[in-house]
Amino acid sequence: MTEQVPNTPAQIRAANAQNSGKRDRDLAESIGLTEGQLVAAFAGNDVTRLTAKLDDIFPMLNGLGEVMALTRNISCVIEKVGQYDNYHSGAHASMVLTDEIDLRMFPSHWVHAFAIERKTDSGVKRSLQVFDAAGDAVHKIFLREGSDLDHWDQLVSALASEDQSQTLDVEPRKPTETPKANPEKADILRAEWAKMTDTHQFMRLTSKLKMNRLGAYRIAGEPLARELTPSAISPMFDQVRDKEIEVMIFVGNRGCIEIHGGRIGTIKQMGPWFNVLDPRFNLHLRTDHIAEVWAVTKPTQRGPAVSVEAFDAEGGLIFQIFGRRAGESDHRPIWNELVAALEPQPEAALT
Repeated sequence: MTEQVPNTPAQIRAANAQNSGKRDRDLAESIGLTEGQLVAAFAGNDVTRLTAKLDDIFPMLNGLGEVMALTRNISCVIEKVGQYDNYHSGAHASMVLTDEIDLRMFPSHWVHAFAIERKTDSGVKRSLQVFDAAGDAVHKIFLREGSDLDHWDQLVSALASEDQSQTLDVEPRKPTETPKANPEKADILRAEWAKMTDTHQFMRLTSKLKMNRLGAYRIAGEPLARELTPSAISPMFDQVRDKEIEVMIFVGNRGCIEIHGGRIGTIKQMGPWFNVLDPRFNLHLRTDHIAEVWAVTKPTQRGPAVSVEAFDAEGGLIFQIFGRRAGESDHRPIWNELVAALEPQPEAALT
């Protein structure tokens, strides 16, 4: 007998009460809902529905003081502590640019937003959470001990939506785009790739050739793209830590990309989760989800940009990591040497 999916807000809240130890995302998945639907069921209790417009939300975030910013996809979570500031609005893409919180946001995917005030054994936990049209998390902001609670109250009041219903209409999830290559245009790809002067030109190039990122990597060949063994990821992070290399780590989804710039410190493996657990930066990575890893070189005016990029079995991008140039310090040469020495995928080594 299959378990019936809760289909009323009261049933959803009852299911939550019976599984209070589970994270929202895990509970929602286990009962056949999206996380956004689970959160919406508590509207009018400890949840307030908000406008999801970036231009309304982001000018108010600075007043919260120090918070934690979280962005995730199904395989990786990035968390950064800092203060929101330096917001740049855009119709198709917006940005937050600070030393600690560095975001690229795509407004069309910011569809549902909620302010959550949840009572726990350690006190009330407050967060602002945004979901896409399917009800999947795009970005979350968690208040910390020193955050300004008066400003939080002002923010919730100012951004509260007229719609405080406890149900959420969601659209079907859009499937991950499978790797798309055009072998007949491989020579054109390599020639145009070699002429690039900025990494942002890459997506325009692949689009013009009717390819996507992973499809292009598969046919480009060295020295532009070299396939690595997925087992190279853990020792790569170990070396970044041990050599004190400053890097840039990009983790995101369709609606938001969050970036860590700097060193990494404490590394811990916990079951399938590979974790970086630093005071103001956490990374949680499901290494068992990694199906392909590529070392990629893109020409720029400031020298080659070398990245390591991990993909899941469906071809979805899990994360990217680059060497970082910060002020007068350039950590890219030692990073480039590290990447060049990473273990290739055995099949690739035989071809």
